Amino acid sequence: MSLSLEARITRLEDIETIKGMVVAYARGADRKNDPEILAPLYTKDAVWEAEGFGRHEGIAGISKAMVDVARETILWSLHYMVSPEIKILEDGASADCFWYLWELAKIPDAGGKPEDNVIGGWYETTLIKTAEGWRFNHVKLCIKLISPVHKEWQTLP
Repeated sequence: MSLSLEARITRLEDIETIKGMVVAYARGADRKNDPEILAPLYTKDAVWEAEGFGRHEGIAGISKAMVDVARETILWSLHYMVSPEIKILEDGASADCFWYLWELAKIPDAGGKPEDNVIGGWYETTLIKTAEGWRFNHVKLCIKLISPVHKEWQTLP
């Protein structure tokens, strides 16, 4: 069955909205996992998980865990969210979204000194369209690379 023009436009608008959420997610992560930016992106019963970082449930649980990560583990970051693939499911009220992650980060070394690292992997997420709009219901970060760089980055003033 072919979708109506209105349904096709709605799907395209939904895809663009979800792309914006991926950008907002990166922006919040790069601002020390700012809960004011990140919390509104999740459903109340959302799950966030990543090997090495645990599984966290609900907005409060996810927010606390992410703030702790920014304070203790990833002291500074710059997220590149690459090639998002968004599939609006047939019900029009749920979606799957995949994107690659390339991240520059400062992570404490064994002595606690911040060290330049690169992080690579991808995100596998599911979203639900709520009365407030699209929200992440499940976020799974699959990290495949965390590696120190051997020369410090040259930063601009």
